[in-house]
Amino acid sequence: MANRGPSYGLTREVQSKIDKKYDPELEERLVEWIVAQCGSGVGRPQPNKTGFQNWLKDGCVLCELINSLYGANKPIKTIKSSGMAFKQMEQISMFLRAAESYGVTKTDIFQTVDLFEGKDLAAVQRTLMALGSVAVTKGDGNYKGDPSWFHKKAQENRRDFSEEQLKEGQSVIGLQMGTNKGASQAGMTGYGRPRQIINNP
Repeated sequence: MANRGPSYGLTREVQSKIDKKYDPELEERLVEWIVAQCGSGVGRPQPNKTGFQNWLKDGCVLCELINSLYGANKPIKTIKSSGMAFKQMEQISMFLRAAESYGVTKTDIFQTVDLFEGKDLAAVQRTLMALGSVAVTKGDGNYKGDPSWFHKKAQENRRDFSEEQLKEGQSVIGLQMGTNKGASQAGMTGYGRPRQIINNP
């Protein structure tokens, strides 16, 4: 599965473009967060792209991460380290499902092969960034680490207006409509002269 030969032509160009999106600095920040969130028991990867992939590939670290964000009500009950490819991919899938139900949007979630086969590790980084942002925004006490590592997501700011305020608003002309103050066409006559039609015999 993961032992494909080298790619050529367009496939190679596309893959190199995807690889360029990978951010080594972001990798450092994500590793720091995962270790702070899960504890030193998860270990640390080799400081490069392949090391990062191998660290997360079996799904155990990811499952530990999502469980730590849920607090007492852990979504993934059993986490087992396995050498079998389908077991590892199953654990990655369980993490992705739990991340989506935690609040990460579907468009921010990577595909299992992006991590397992190393097809798009930048997408893996984006998912972890989105997960961190959701965790910081929730503020439920389960997030561990520096809150400045992730952006807070925008939250709903609901406003309730009374009937009286809504009626007042109907009589106001919005500025994007122009204004009814100042210049007007009062007292103006039609423009120009009427067309003269002369019938010469």
